[in-house]
Amino acid sequence: MPFTSFKNHFLVAMPGLPDPNFHQSVTYICEHHENGAMGLVINQPLSLTMKELFSHLDLNTDDAVQEEPLFYGGPVQKERGFVLHSSDKSWETTMVIGEGISLTGSKDILEDIATDNGPESAMIALGYAGWDAGQLEAEIAANSWLTVPADQQIIFETDCDKRWTSAARKLGIDVNLIANQPGHS
Repeated sequence: MPFTSFKNHFLVAMPGLPDPNFHQSVTYICEHHENGAMGLVINQPLSLTMKELFSHLDLNTDDAVQEEPLFYGGPVQKERGFVLHSSDKSWETTMVIGEGISLTGSKDILEDIATDNGPESAMIALGYAGWDAGQLEAEIAANSWLTVPADQQIIFETDCDKRWTSAARKLGIDVNLIANQPGHS
């Protein structure tokens, strides 16, 4: 069977997904190839804000920097930060993922965001979700996830508490109507 990449797609957690790290989550897939996949959860805000992060990193901040939350990106390397952002600018390690969506993991973007010189839209995630070769495909086959082409409006403009239902709605599905347990006939 030929390999299908889910790069630049959302993984929408099915209601019965038992892993608490991904309960009602939407994960944006940044990379996916035969050796595995990497993504960022985009709808689980942390109590830590961008301003607090910038203060912790001793970055000078512009007064315009808002109290935007940081996000739980996933259970792997939770101390590592990633910036998912619009593609209107680029930095040292910027990688364009999909139309209008980029990922940067270098400190230079944080310095620019702190002084209100960053990208038009951005979210900062701590940690990431990772899958070994074949693991994501097996989880999708086991109906743990719905796959949906990514939409930058859902990432950057939709309230984070509505991203799960909004992403599923792109498929015409109301996830609130899906049973938590699979049925038997």
